[in-house]
Amino acid sequence: MQKFELIVIGTGPAGEKAAVKAAYFGHKVAIIERETVYGGAEVVTGTLPSKTLKETALFLSGKFEKGVYGVERDLQHEASVEDFMYRKNFVSASAAQEIYENLMRHGVTIFHGTASFEDPHTIRVKGDKEEELISGDHIIIATGSYPFHPPNIPFDGKRIHDSDTILQIHRFPSSLCIVGAGVIGCEYATIFATMGTKVYLVNDKEHILPFIDHEIATELVAQMQAADVEILFNQSIEEIKPASSENEMIQVRLTNGEILAVDMFLFAAGRSGNTKELQCEKIGLKIGSREQLFVDSQYRTNIPHIFATGDVIGFPALASTSMDQGRVAVARIFQTQDLEHLPSHFPYGIYTVPEVSMVGITEEEAIKRNLSYCIGKARYGDMPRGKILGTKTGFLKLIFSRDELRVLGVHIIGHLATELIHYGVLLVEDKKNLHDLIGQVFNFPTLHELYKYAGYDGLSNYTGHKVKP
Repeated sequence: MQKFELIVIGTGPAGEKAAVKAAYFGHKVAIIERETVYGGAEVVTGTLPSKTLKETALFLSGKFEKGVYGVERDLQHEASVEDFMYRKNFVSASAAQEIYENLMRHGVTIFHGTASFEDPHTIRVKGDKEEELISGDHIIIATGSYPFHPPNIPFDGKRIHDSDTILQIHRFPSSLCIVGAGVIGCEYATIFATMGTKVYLVNDKEHILPFIDHEIATELVAQMQAADVEILFNQSIEEIKPASSENEMIQVRLTNGEILAVDMFLFAAGRSGNTKELQCEKIGLKIGSREQLFVDSQYRTNIPHIFATGDVIGFPALASTSMDQGRVAVARIFQTQDLEHLPSHFPYGIYTVPEVSMVGITEEEAIKRNLSYCIGKARYGDMPRGKILGTKTGFLKLIFSRDELRVLGVHIIGHLATELIHYGVLLVEDKKNLHDLIGQVFNFPTLHELYKYAGYDGLSNYTGHKVKP
């Protein structure tokens, strides 16, 4: 039986970064992957595929370019689903290959198969043709998550989809019903609407994305509705009647009795931790109701030498944070003393059309905490670079304290929001105030000027000397 200082289960963002970091510091590392493609949800079913589809939809539709230069951009031919999927497949394949090469470069031993615990230090790897046992002083579980399947939804992977199988469609749906107005649901709603699909978004609450600033969410709803996404608030699915032939529509009955006749259906309301096959109960590893693993601030489970990182532990379930969770776990295991914890503030990006990104507190949180605060806003359409790009909607919103003028939160909706947010992360993390912000010099013309003019707007709101409405 081969023995390792560290065994990592899963090659997603958390697993890959943990494995290569431990190997970089000279430790003997093994990593286990059950899929034929490396990278987990980041590469295969989530982060990169969906974001690539979003960019492809924008390119093929010309959504942000039509009329900008006084002429309409027309496609040379009607976009096919093959056109739509081409770049996604290319990006995923190249990213998976890069992960494999990175693991090999660092001397990580790769095992192919399904992992399960024999005892707290021994893992059984069951491959297609053989099984073997390997032993590890420490183990990191980074097995990710999978789409939750309610029993009343007849998933078939052809017309009734979850967020994994929607990536394997062979034709564009003429209409699509999406259940769940979280990040995944909103992203796919705007992607398919951009490609001309009629989208119904069913949400069991009165607001979408309740964790983001309400003003930003309201603007996103308005832009989604302008793109012909019909959002059905405070509604759930009562029953789904599959189509008996390709020519028939799927019948979706809502709790209010309304029936939607749609070409395809996507359930995007929740994911569960990939822990079933690990046989956690055999070693007493504690799991939650959604099969996620419980960890402490060091990503240690209830068994001291076993750690867990990434989507398998739940929130925030971001590729960016998962990578550093893996690195922090390795720092704790081997005392590398280079990355003790994640920053207290990290950006949250939502790749809808338009993009949304945030860091720090929302206005609703400021009110709930009874903070003395003020806001400042700047709109894309008022910025020279915004006019060049033809962006007529979108804005940046600052939330700052009245006593120190310290930036507490940054919220952006619009073009390249997920890129622009990183300067906001520094403002919040480094406790900068409006004068620090306004004193910065940005290239002209750039969208980063949104920060400066939101700062000026904030000062005018604070002093009561409002010049521009």
